[in-house]
Amino acid sequence: MVTPATSNFLVPNGTFIVELIAFVIVLVVVGRFVLPPVNRLIKERQARIEAELAAADQAREEAARAAEERRQALEEARRRAREILEQANRSAEQARAAVIAQGQEEHDRILAAAAAELEQARKRALDEATARMGELVVEVVARVIGRTVDPEVHRDLIDEAIAGIEEEGSAAAGSGR
Repeated sequence: MVTPATSNFLVPNGTFIVELIAFVIVLVVVGRFVLPPVNRLIKERQARIEAELAAADQAREEAARAAEERRQALEEARRRAREILEQANRSAEQARAAVIAQGQEEHDRILAAAAAELEQARKRALDEATARMGELVVEVVARVIGRTVDPEVHRDLIDEAIAGIEEEGSAAAGSGR
């Protein structure tokens, strides 16, 4: 049986000292040979994680910079597209105005030519009517007076009669409008 004096756990015996020495030896071996490689691996892993985090931050910054460049390029492209569109609209408006002006000029030219042609035709018709009227007046006068009338001798009388008829025609045309 174990006596109370021999079983006191507070009093160190030989086993305890051997266990204590083995513990210190294991602690020294672990501290000397195991902990340095483990610490080195931990530091390497920490350095690798920090490098990866720095690379991720740099990649994020580069992505943000690339996104900003892309946004600026897109904005520049939109601005240039607006300028091109405005230029095309201005060109179209200028072309439209030029075509309208050219059409108006052509219209005015055609009207002027038609007016000139109409005036010439009116003048020709008037000259023909005047000449024919002169002949008719000479014939009528010859029949009325019963003698032959020489148109060359009485030209001033014939011209007077024609002028009177023209004035009557002009007055009638003016009041008829």
